Amino acid sequence: MTTKRDLILATAAFALLAAAPAVAETWPARPITFIVPFPAGGGTDTFARPLAAQLDQQLGQRIIIENRGGAGGTVGASAAAKAKPDGYTFFVGAAHHAIAPALYPKLDYNIQTDFIPIAVIAQPPQVIVVHPGKVQAKTVAELVDFAKKNPEKLNYASAGNGTTHHLAGELFQISTKTKLTHVPYRGAGPALQDTVAGQVDLLFDGLGSSAAQIQSGALRALAVAAPTRSEAVPDVPTAKEAGLDGYEVSTWYALWAPKGTPAEIVTRMRGEVQKALKTPAIDAVWKKSGSPIPTLAGDDFSKFVTAEVERWGKVVKEAQVKLE
Repeated sequence: MTTKRDLILATAAFALLAAAPAVAETWPARPITFIVPFPAGGGTDTFARPLAAQLDQQLGQRIIIENRGGAGGTVGASAAAKAKPDGYTFFVGAAHHAIAPALYPKLDYNIQTDFIPIAVIAQPPQVIVVHPGKVQAKTVAELVDFAKKNPEKLNYASAGNGTTHHLAGELFQISTKTKLTHVPYRGAGPALQDTVAGQVDLLFDGLGSSAAQIQSGALRALAVAAPTRSEAVPDVPTAKEAGLDGYEVSTWYALWAPKGTPAEIVTRMRGEVQKALKTPAIDAVWKKSGSPIPTLAGDDFSKFVTAEVERWGKVVKEAQVKLE
């Protein structure tokens, strides 16, 4: 016999079941966009796309890469900062975004306060590469010797004003007392393409985007700007071995969420990224691109960004870098 209490309980249970889809809807329920602030083909793309493919599998939703290049990566960063913080837009930035505050005083976003740090996704060292048909130098010493005898004759490409490619070139000139001509592009992809094509002489590039070109012989690597040699190009000496003591530059790439993104989504994405970085598929791609698997995430990543902003601010001031 059904009692009044049974009817009340049954009604309550039905109501809970009916409401469950709305209350317990799991994230993600639709595709997610990763804003990459540089054109396709650059270092950011090199790591963003394989990571997105791995996250596709883990999350069961497609990750869409949206390339928005311009102004040293600040155009895409600005768009990401203004995106709706609902967990469906994330920002794949780079070391360039820790440099930008020192060069662009009127930025309409703040990399430290308008984003929530998820994790560093890759940290490949930079490498000095030259076009083998245009530059005869086979060592850093030979490059420096030619540059000193021919001030401003050699030109170097960069991913844009204020990027690590740009400042690495400035540091090289300070360290070697040489003068090169800077040719800024709208991203590492176009800069790399023109270097391979021989439109420019050399490039201070993240190993992630140039490793394949070095391995194929399209570019000649003179030195890796890291304390140890890279597994991706083991025959290339470190900057110190090549005679550039203290010249170390890495291009790191990372994932952020717009400020206001729900904490549970941030935590979930952070966990998924760290899980993805431990997969054999990602490990293989990262090794080929010369990047170790990074471990910086959350608060540690936030502190790292703060230190990088301070570090590059000092470099910009010391090198007297100005936007061209």
